[in-house]
Parts: sequence; C-alpha cells; structure tokens
Amino acid sequence: MPRRDAKYDTDVLIAGGGFAGLTLAVALRQALGPAFAVTVADPSLGKSHADDERASAIVAAARRLFETIGVWDRVAGEAQPILDMVVTDSRLGDAVRPTFLTFEGEIEPGEPFAHMVDNRRLVAVLAERAQDTGADLRAAAVTDFDAASDGIHAQLGDGTAMNARLLVAADGARSSIRTRAGIATHGWNYGQSAIVINVEHERDHHGRAEEHFLPAGPFAILPFKGRHSSIVWTETTLEAERIIALPEDAFHAELERRFKLHLGEIKAVGKRRAHPLGFFVTRSFIAERIALVGDAAHLIHPIAGQGLNMGLKDVAALAEVIVDAARLGLDPGAADVLERYQRWRRFDTMAMGVATDGLNRLFSNRSDLLRFVRDVGLGLVDRLPGLKRLFIREAAGLVGEVPKLLRGEAL
Repeated sequence: MPRRDAKYDTDVLIAGGGFAGLTLAVALRQALGPAFAVTVADPSLGKSHADDERASAIVAAARRLFETIGVWDRVAGEAQPILDMVVTDSRLGDAVRPTFLTFEGEIEPGEPFAHMVDNRRLVAVLAERAQDTGADLRAAAVTDFDAASDGIHAQLGDGTAMNARLLVAADGARSSIRTRAGIATHGWNYGQSAIVINVEHERDHHGRAEEHFLPAGPFAILPFKGRHSSIVWTETTLEAERIIALPEDAFHAELERRFKLHLGEIKAVGKRRAHPLGFFVTRSFIAERIALVGDAAHLIHPIAGQGLNMGLKDVAALAEVIVDAARLGLDPGAADVLERYQRWRRFDTMAMGVATDGLNRLFSNRSDLLRFVRDVGLGLVDRLPGLKRLFIREAAGLVGEVPKLLRGEAL
C-alpha cells in the first residue's frame, strides 16, 4: 500500500462518532492498514453516555460485520439472541390478542436472525477498537469545509484545520454536513412518536420478541439480557407527550394495558423518552468529496426495526468501495468512486423506506376493513414456510446485493 500524500492530513475524515462513523473507521483501518489515515471527529467522543439506556436489534448481517472487524466477541456475552417472534393485530381494549404470524429466529442452524445489544456498550467497544486500529479520534465537530477537485479542507470546532480526500457525514438525522453541502431531502413527519423504555418483568422472555399492532401504531417488546425487555411504543405525538408526562402509577397503568401480564408483574426502569417519527431520504447520497451514511442519508419508521441496520449496510458498502479504490491506487474521494456507492445504496434505501411507510399506513389505523385484509394476509404468510424464510432473511439483511462485510468476508 503506497504511503499517503503528505499534502493530506488524513485520507478519510468522518464526522460523527456513533455506530456508523466508528464502524467505518474500524473497517477502513483494518483493511488498509497504517498507510491509510482515518480521522473521526465528534464532540461526544470520550464522554459518558450513562443516561442512554437504549438497546438496538443487531441483525445477522450486521453481527457478521462486527465479527469480521473484531468487535462482536467483546459484546457477545452481553447480547440477547432473538429466538422467535410473534405478530398480533388487535384493538387496545381486546382481552385476547390472537397471533397471526410467527417466525423462528434462526436464519441458519445456531445463527439467530438478530441480537439485542446495549447501545452504550457497543459504542464504547467500537471506540476502543477504532483506537486499537490506529484511527485518530478527535472530540470536536466538523464546523466548516470547502470541497475542491483535489481534496476537501475542513475546520474542526477545536480550531484545527484538516485536509482530507473524503469527508463522510455520519452525523445523524440533523446532519450539519448535509445542510452545508446543500443536499436536499424529501419526506414527511408521521404525527407519531416512539416511546422508548426498558421494562423489568417477573418471568423469563425466553428470547421471544413480540410485535403488537394496535390502532395507534406498533407496540414492540424486544427481549434483553435477563428478565428485561426493551419497549418501542408508537403513539400519536400528542398522546405520547401526554403519556410521558403521567405520574408513575398512571404511566404504569398505560404500559400494562399494552404489555399485558404474560410475563408476570412489570416495572418500567430508566428515563422515559419520546422520539418523533418521520420518513426522509436525501436526494443524493454524495456531493463533491462527500458521502452520507446512516441517519444523515435516510430516516425510516421503526416498524420493521431496520434503521440502524440500514446505516450499517451503508457503511459496509462505502468501506468496500473505498478499499477497492485505494488498493488500485485511485482517489477514494473521486466522483466515480462515490457514484458507485450511491448506485449501490440509494435504490435499496428507497425500497425499504417505501416498504416501512406502507406497513405503517396499513397497520396504524382504526379501519375494520383494513384490519380484516391485513389479518388475512398475515395468516396466509404464516402458512407459507418458503415466504416466511424469505422474510426472515430480508429482515436479517441477507437479501439482494450484500456487501462483503455483511456476508462475514474480510475486505
């Protein structure tokens, strides 16, 4: 691998030190070694995230990525495999919730289709692994930049100036890089919010995930380590704000109405949060010497639990494109290199966005006719093992043009 041109301070500057940014840094450094410089800039690096008690569903393809870049072994002992899943559709006041669809949780023998992982732990391990590979981690934001044909000049919040071949925006749904680059988005708000909270319960969940479709939106129970579950509870935005503000006893009553008592007595733990829901996709995933990944490029409804995993698919595709270019001695920030990344990811992202938007509109309503139609459809799918296997592989991220890292192959 030829040494980096001295006129560049770094080859790739990544704005954002969350899942996407850190994973990309590790993948690039592991594949290309010390001659290829990678910098991650985020003011939150090195800070405690003790108040973030969220967990994420890491699908099989993303787990393979983390195995390949040397991260999974460090979190596997604390990860909860999802061993099966049930889907119900009912009104809130119904005494019984009939199960219309069930999924076994393995895509291959001994390989669950997803694991629940604590966000804080995974980000901390990614940061440790990035440091191990020699990535440069800087606790400062990218505050300004100027792109040119031969590179990009960036300014960091700590006053540092930096020249790079490529700037990657991994700075979230409110991406300042995207805004400064003039990349437009199209989409809409749903008028819904997701209440995210952890719950302790009396009985073991046995690794079962549950998705209860209620008129206001899905109520997901995702198994976590021990007798704990992570709840993603969709309501209209006004109703979510009302529920979040309730006293403890009243909040517990609302939670119990939806969770029920099949796992015994329950107790909400940690801070209540409500996150407004919407859908948007950027009109372009790239600009001159800029690539967008994760929530900076797209935001979808959590109804299928694919948001984080779509971001990791962006990362795997971009890493493969950059590595292929660098090994051929090409400029990783060149327009034709970035265009390959955009062609790879934009259509797939649009397809998933349309699918989740359609599911939300189909299930988040009070129409008895639509309820009958969807329940018939769910029942038919439940009786077709081949179709169920296809759905589970799609949910696991293993359908379509899958990047090498998501197949468990090193770059």
